[in-house]
Amino acid sequence: MGALGARHPGLVGRPAYLDYNATTPIDPAVLEAMLPYLTAEFGNPSSGHAYGTTAHLALARAREQVAALIGAPAGSSLVFTGSGSEADALAIRGVVLASPRLRRGVHVITQATEHPAVLAACDELRDMHGVRITVLPVDAAGVVDPQTLADAIRPDTVLVSVMHANNETGTIQPIAQIAEIAHARGVLVHADAAQSVGKVTVDVAALGVDLLTVVGHKVYAPKGVAALFVAAGVPLRPVVGGGGQEGGLRAGTENVPYVVGLGRAAELAGAALAGGEAARLTGLRDRLHSRLEDLLPGRVHLNGHPVERLPNTLNVSLDGVRALTVLDRLDTVAASAGSACHSGQDEPSPVLTAMGVPFARAVAALRFSVGRWTTDDEVDQAAERIATVAGATD
Repeated sequence: MGALGARHPGLVGRPAYLDYNATTPIDPAVLEAMLPYLTAEFGNPSSGHAYGTTAHLALARAREQVAALIGAPAGSSLVFTGSGSEADALAIRGVVLASPRLRRGVHVITQATEHPAVLAACDELRDMHGVRITVLPVDAAGVVDPQTLADAIRPDTVLVSVMHANNETGTIQPIAQIAEIAHARGVLVHADAAQSVGKVTVDVAALGVDLLTVVGHKVYAPKGVAALFVAAGVPLRPVVGGGGQEGGLRAGTENVPYVVGLGRAAELAGAALAGGEAARLTGLRDRLHSRLEDLLPGRVHLNGHPVERLPNTLNVSLDGVRALTVLDRLDTVAASAGSACHSGQDEPSPVLTAMGVPFARAVAALRFSVGRWTTDDEVDQAAERIATVAGATD
């Protein structure tokens, strides 16, 4: 069973769920924490009476819980948003639009395997404000070379945005080294840590980042809630203007039940990590990889860094198959392809393409991601079914 309790009710009698990077089930303990704020405790946290006070205190408690998980120091802030994409946009657009250099022209650096939300924010700044964007290449394992970053920084550079861990391959970037290089040149650093928070220890001070994205539905909280860590003194311009909520950085009445859920999820994630969850996930990931190699000898190829990657993520290409064909026939396993399907045609994943993975291998890539309720038996049975399907389609 999972690290924190009995089998999740949403998984009973259904296909083996090996797609935790796409989304996680809401932990029952998270739902329990949310329920009072969906029923009796309905107050607006900005109201000055007792109903509002209860909601306001709930937000403050959730902020403390998320801050504790990521090691946010005193004086920093956490801005609750409606999604990771919004948090990324607030970080990137917020820094650029707040820059006094904007009218003279500013420069932002990101990298080729970044989350689409980050790339979209950069594209919008380029198209609407003339911001100059540099997209750094990655190596065959998906890692940014810090020296390449150092060479790309210019006098007009205001921000570097590099995700902590890739959602497809699990590759972990050298964020601390990147931040050290950027800060030496007076440049702020943002990291999208949607995939890494709760799976590995994430400490904003150790990483040296100025902004960091946390996403609820990747840590067993609901979809529709996220948070942006903002270091003390970092100037931001809000993406959503209006009222003074979230320190004036994100207008709109806070989604109190979901924020409470994110706070409780952060607390549970911290307990799981302290209890050895990362090692348990690594064991499951490697067990699946080993079983697939045994069942499909010579046909399994790892995509991503062999060591510096998330403990729960396995991205492999299977020789002689198309990933989407395999997934269509995997009736007892839920996983993802390493390629995106557009208008009925599968195309190589931009992430794998940026890593230089050949076309045939890229369209054969499958991503498996284990989580809180994954078991050894589930992994073994999934490997058998995957091998059977792959053998039938080669």
